[in-house]
Amino acid sequence: MDGSNQSGVSEFLLLGLSESPEEQHVLFWMFLSMYLVTVVGNVLIILAIGFDSRLHTPMYFFLANLSFTDLFFVTNTIPKMLVNIQSQNKAISYARCLTQLYFLVSLVALDNLILATMAYDRYVAICRPLHYTTAMSSRLCILLLALCWVFSVLYGLIHTLLMTRVTFCGSRKIHYIFCEMYVLLRLACSNTQVNHTVLIATGSFIFLTPLGFMIMSYVWIVKAILQIPSASSKYKAFSTCASHLAVVSLFYGTLCMVYLQPLHTYSMKDSVATVMYAVVTPMMNPFIYSLRNKDMHRALGRLLLGKVFQRLT
Repeated sequence: MDGSNQSGVSEFLLLGLSESPEEQHVLFWMFLSMYLVTVVGNVLIILAIGFDSRLHTPMYFFLANLSFTDLFFVTNTIPKMLVNIQSQNKAISYARCLTQLYFLVSLVALDNLILATMAYDRYVAICRPLHYTTAMSSRLCILLLALCWVFSVLYGLIHTLLMTRVTFCGSRKIHYIFCEMYVLLRLACSNTQVNHTVLIATGSFIFLTPLGFMIMSYVWIVKAILQIPSASSKYKAFSTCASHLAVVSLFYGTLCMVYLQPLHTYSMKDSVATVMYAVVTPMMNPFIYSLRNKDMHRALGRLLLGKVFQRLT
C-alpha cells in the first residue's frame, strides 16, 4: 500500500476525544484500564476453553473465536491511541491509517458473523437436541468459521480499496481515537457517494442479514422453550441463550446507531457509540459469557488455581 494517496496526504492527526491535557490524562488511564481488562478477560476465556476438554463443544469453539476476534479488535486500535496520548505525537501515516481501518471493518464484520453462527448453534441445541451432535459436527463448525473469515476479509478489502480512491486535500485532523470509516469520509474533498452507497449496501447485507437470521432463530427457540412442560427446564434452556442475547443487543444497539444513517448526520454522539462497540463490548463479552456459566466458572478455576481447585470440587 502506498505511503500516500493521490492527493499527496502522507499522514493524519489523531486528536482523540479531547485536546485538554487534564481530560487526556483521564482518558489515558481509563482506556488503558479497559484495554488490560479486555486482554486479560479474553485471554482467560481462550485458555480456559483450550485447556478444558469438557469445553471442546461447538458453543465454546465459537466463543473462543469470538474472544480472539475481540482481542485482535482492541489491539488494532487502543495501543496506538495510548501511545499518541502519552507521547503527544498525534500523527498516523496514511498507510497505517488504512491498515487500521481494514482490520477495524473486517473484525467488526467477523464479530457479527460469529454471533450469527452462535445463534444457529443455540437453535440446533434447543430445537433439534437429538440431532445436535451430527448437525454441529467439527467439520461443519470449521466450515462455518472459515466462511465467516472469508466474508469478513472481503468486506474489509472492499471498503479499504474504495477508500484509496478518496481524495484528501483539506484538514488532516481526525477528532477521534482511531481511523474510523465515517470520520475519514467526512474529511474527503472528493465525491464519496460511491463509498457511502457501498457502505450502506454491503453493511445491510453483512449485518442485517445475520441479524434477521438471529431473530428467526430465537423465534423458533422461544417457541421450543414454551413447549417445555417443566419450569426448571425452561429456565435452564433460556439461560443457555441469555448471554448471547445480551451480547447481540449491546453489539447491534451501538452498531446501528453509528452506521445505519446518512453520512452527513454523523456527530460526536456517534463517536461515543463507536467507543461502545469498539472498546466496551469486547471488554464486557468475557464477563457476560462467564458470569452465570458454571462450566466456565469451573474451567477458569482449574486454569487459575490448578490442583487446589480440583481438591475443592
